[in-house]
Amino acid sequence: MISFELKGGIAAGKMLMNSVKLCSLAESLGAVETMITHPATMTHVDVPAADRHARGLTDGLVRLSVGIEDAKDIIADLEQALAKAAKVS
Repeated sequence: MISFELKGGIAAGKMLMNSVKLCSLAESLGAVETMITHPATMTHVDVPAADRHARGLTDGLVRLSVGIEDAKDIIADLEQALAKAAKVS
């Protein structure tokens, strides 16, 4: 399980989520396949931004649960999606 921050906030998070191909979008993490979530637009979308931020759930926070797929495939998927998300920043 890893977390990382996108500089572009919500817009970059949405772009990343819409761009991954191998990683499955998930509300809950923890399976054999790689799963990814953007709390600000998924699991915590109904929580006011001030409350999310107070708990460390920033607009650009992404959580990734790495699964059993080939590491090269996961990295390639994230690289292409991150490149698109970086353009939103």
